[in-house]
Amino acid sequence: MPPRTVPTARQRRLGAELRKMREAAGLNAREASALMGIDHTKISHMETARFGVGSDRLRVLASNYGCTDQAYVNALIAMATERRKGWWEEYRGTLPAGFLDLTELESKATFLRTYQVAHLPGLTQTEDTARAIFGFVFPRISNEDVDARIAHRMQRAKILDQPNGPAFTAVIHEAALRMRFGGREPARKQLDHLLSLSERPNVTIRVLPFEADGFAGSGQAVLYAGGTVPQLDTIHLDSAHGALFIDSDAQLSGYRELLSAMERSSLTETESRDLMRDIAQTL
Repeated sequence: MPPRTVPTARQRRLGAELRKMREAAGLNAREASALMGIDHTKISHMETARFGVGSDRLRVLASNYGCTDQAYVNALIAMATERRKGWWEEYRGTLPAGFLDLTELESKATFLRTYQVAHLPGLTQTEDTARAIFGFVFPRISNEDVDARIAHRMQRAKILDQPNGPAFTAVIHEAALRMRFGGREPARKQLDHLLSLSERPNVTIRVLPFEADGFAGSGQAVLYAGGTVPQLDTIHLDSAHGALFIDSDAQLSGYRELLSAMERSSLTETESRDLMRDIAQTL
């Protein structure tokens, strides 16, 4: 099998976890390869996701590295042995790779937590809102690319419709709710959509009002995706320069605290719905 030329974020994460496991054992690549009886370059290729790793080899690696956390090892094996391609693969070569990596992250998550200051979460956007946002991208993109991004975003949102989908918690700043993407009527329909979503048992939407004390965090959009085990939790940061995925223990801990602080500062779900209705009535 030829080496991968462009590994996905999930494949790179698996390789990074293998490297963490090896380093936790105090082994370098040559020492690890000697234990396995393989060339040391194969360790490097597995850890950089240029080549995949089978379940048997992964179990041997974990044993040689002294990893006794069976739930963690099983989660890594599940990542390593995934073969079915997701629906988002039809967009590969059409959309930026970061779009597809984010979709895969959401599809595998056990829960999703996000906070947004200037925008609404992508999973909650209506088609009109998405069109207004993508229509204001610089440099400009073609109408065909806009249509593809919108279709992809609407398909992504269907994860909230799945009965076994991840629980979704969003803290949205009042500023984002008052943005009039596409004009008054689309903005009103967007608020109605948020209100409808907020009534679902798997969706929690809370508003951080202007008058909240001790505003936490920056204006950067943050998504925290829960893994099948806590070690595989992932942070996705969105920016104009592309997506960033981070997963160090210190960063995960910091963002968990930040998200919790913002949730504590936000309105209750009932108060949040009342504020969204009040904003909608002013449009």
